[in-house]
Amino acid sequence: MILAAGLGTRMRPLTEHTPKPLLKVGGKPLIVWHLEALRAASITEVVINTAWLGQTLEKALGDGSRYGLDIRWSHESEGKPLETAGGIVQALSLLGHQPFLLVNGDIWLRYRFTPLRDALAPGRQAHLVLVDNPPHHPDGDFLLACGERAPEAGQRYPLAPVDAGRAGQRLTYAGLAVYSPSLFEGLPRGVRPLAPLLREAIADGLVSGEHFPGPWVDVGTPERLNLLDHEIRHGLI
Repeated sequence: MILAAGLGTRMRPLTEHTPKPLLKVGGKPLIVWHLEALRAASITEVVINTAWLGQTLEKALGDGSRYGLDIRWSHESEGKPLETAGGIVQALSLLGHQPFLLVNGDIWLRYRFTPLRDALAPGRQAHLVLVDNPPHHPDGDFLLACGERAPEAGQRYPLAPVDAGRAGQRLTYAGLAVYSPSLFEGLPRGVRPLAPLLREAIADGLVSGEHFPGPWVDVGTPERLNLLDHEIRHGLI
């Protein structure tokens, strides 16, 4: 599932007529980088949720056949998206009963999605990919409980709250994860953030994580978009 329901307010005026996932870097839309990576990993069934300018996004990507994918759409209200967990709950019937990969439509990264196909250990509800804290988010989101040593890229570790008092490394959620539908089943439809569900599952020991050293960019502002485009075009990233 690709999350594409954000309003894109921080990217205006670029997003007044273009949904943020269709903004281009390196000559192609942000979301197309994800679609191509999914296809390369033989992940061909994709659900995309939308809100702001959702019909524009669907018109641009269609059924996904040009990318070798089967895209299904979950449309939300343009003025009031359901937030991450709410969007997942609405799309559960499209996602099925097996663990699914979830990626934010407004990030750029060069991650091979293939290892995530088997990343969710039995009994776990989520496996999160974490990155080094960017300058605009220096405190991180979660503690990767890897002890006193530096985490090995791709190695699974337990996750803990940043205030858990455990040895590890504070890192930022990359906007890429694998989830079990059981984390969301039985929840009523409506606006619902993901963070409270994750914190509860982490407290219960049901979430693992891994460190991805990059490259990764949270494309949240026009300045970051332009810098990323420059770096890709000049082979700097």
